[in-house]
Amino acid sequence: MGVRLMVVDDHRLLAEALASALKLRGHRVLAAAAPSAGAADLVVSRAPEVCLLGTATPAEPGVFDPIVRIKRDRPQVAVVVLGPVPSPLGIAAAFAAGASGYVRHNERIEGVERAMMKARAGEAAVDPQLLQGAFTELLNPAAQPDDEGARLLQLLTPREVEVLVRVAEGEDTRLIAAGMGIAPSTARTHVQRVLMKLGVGSRLEAAALAARTGLLDRAAAGPVPLPPQRGPA
Repeated sequence: MGVRLMVVDDHRLLAEALASALKLRGHRVLAAAAPSAGAADLVVSRAPEVCLLGTATPAEPGVFDPIVRIKRDRPQVAVVVLGPVPSPLGIAAAFAAGASGYVRHNERIEGVERAMMKARAGEAAVDPQLLQGAFTELLNPAAQPDDEGARLLQLLTPREVEVLVRVAEGEDTRLIAAGMGIAPSTARTHVQRVLMKLGVGSRLEAAALAARTGLLDRAAAGPVPLPPQRGPA
């Protein structure tokens, strides 16, 4: 039996693409929406069985506040978070807010569907490998985010940093070009260079990496000083 669901994501195209794929698999999609600020109101009013909630920044404070509201007003709604591979705090924050599952945003549609079915059945829907990765990071913590953010920031030109900021704010190529006063083709080239330098395959991954490493905070604080260069002896 198909699931009655909603897809909410800051990126409307992603929400609509996922909704279309799930419709083709026999599920009833009540809505596919992008207004993250009004996500809770929308879900509460429609009362689906499952809400797929997409986020690029699972560790950001307050990002899971809509889940708290949904579970308070519609406790029967199972919320499954779709996001990048998060820090352990990201997974913990999702479940602490009341989520029933966490699925990687690049998971195949079959994996998303399995998570939906498990969540509707009242089970925790999270990939054991994802949990194992979280525990591994807890036991072997990575470098401090600020250090990684500073390193990545030095790879980008000032214009590429501006492009990354706009990408993280959800702007598409047309909006980036208009905001920076450049041609869409030039904006597209800048975006591709940013993705290449950061070693990611999509804008969503770039935004998630920037948020996770503190790169955007570094960019807002100003240029990172380079180590002093020694002159000729």
